[in-house]
Amino acid sequence: MKTAFFDHNSTTALKSQVLEAMLPWLTQPSGNPTSRHVYGRNAKDAMDLARKQIADCVGVQASQVVFTSGGTEANNFAIKGITANLSPAQLLISAIEHPCVTRPAQSLAWHDWKVAQLAVDHQGVIDLAQAEQALKTRTGLVSAMLANNETGAIQPIAELAALAKAHGALLHTDAVQAFGKIEVNMSILGVHAMTISSHKIGGPVGVGALILDKRVDIAPLLHGGGQERGLRSGTENVAGIIGFAQACQLAMQTLVSRQDNVISLRRQLEAGLKTIGAKIFSPDVRRLPNTSFFAISNIEGETLVTALDKAGFAVASGSACSSDSTEPSHVLLAMGIEPDLARGAVRVSLSDSNSSEEITQFLAALQQQVQRLKGLSAVAA
Repeated sequence: MKTAFFDHNSTTALKSQVLEAMLPWLTQPSGNPTSRHVYGRNAKDAMDLARKQIADCVGVQASQVVFTSGGTEANNFAIKGITANLSPAQLLISAIEHPCVTRPAQSLAWHDWKVAQLAVDHQGVIDLAQAEQALKTRTGLVSAMLANNETGAIQPIAELAALAKAHGALLHTDAVQAFGKIEVNMSILGVHAMTISSHKIGGPVGVGALILDKRVDIAPLLHGGGQERGLRSGTENVAGIIGFAQACQLAMQTLVSRQDNVISLRRQLEAGLKTIGAKIFSPDVRRLPNTSFFAISNIEGETLVTALDKAGFAVASGSACSSDSTEPSHVLLAMGIEPDLARGAVRVSLSDSNSSEEITQFLAALQQQVQRLKGLSAVAA
């Protein structure tokens, strides 16, 4: 039985065009980009072209793109690197951030930084009035994601960036989930630093980028040979970077058609979820077009995820990076959702590779599993 993949917010399959672009750099002689011979020069030229292609996709110049091993490193680099060159002050993060933002932020408490959270409303959107109040305390850096990886709720980053600037603070946004699903332009957002990742958009795992405003002073996270203009040492992953650029270009070329396809699938999904009695989170705000986060009362999310996997559907109970935790989603708790309901959360994240037939089959399987699990609960009671 083939399992339908409904977990595209965790990772995506490598696109065939991306693999084709990468293959020469994986199978043929290739030099280190820092080498002076023809192989090294060819690698550097290819990497420079990829850097420009990625920069064009997010509305910046090539010199603003710093390659990393992925979103986690880029987020750590932004938070630790920017604060390293600032006097200790307040660091603000939203209450719905991914662990690769919350944990480096918390680590700064050992370096005299005061870490505080920006509240979200019941739809999971940052409260700008509370943010403005919080910014009255001297703040060095704000980090807030562009779109939440669990609910899909899109955050008012441009407005938050304007508030941060008015109070003399820098703003970093984790755009990993948003990039490739909605238009992401760093200049329009007005942020000082932005994280994107390859494997969320059909590119290879192990490659990402931190995009920096040229005026931002940032300390390296990794020291060594001085690659990436001295900001990120280590031999660059040339094949991965070329694949990343190819995936970025494909994502931009197909953005509108993919949005239309997945919005149609999500509408079909959520209409069916309502008939089953599911509670859909963040239904009344702008969300990523592919994301639906829901719960069914009195059914544990992990239990339902396991049952659906056996039925042929790969879904998630939240962030892939927190899947080993039995605690309810911190995102839902921040939204004021009761812990018992939050423990039942299941995330479906679609792509244009999914079909209406798969949605129909999923809804039938979900209803069957819900009835079975409720029956077991009734017998246990």
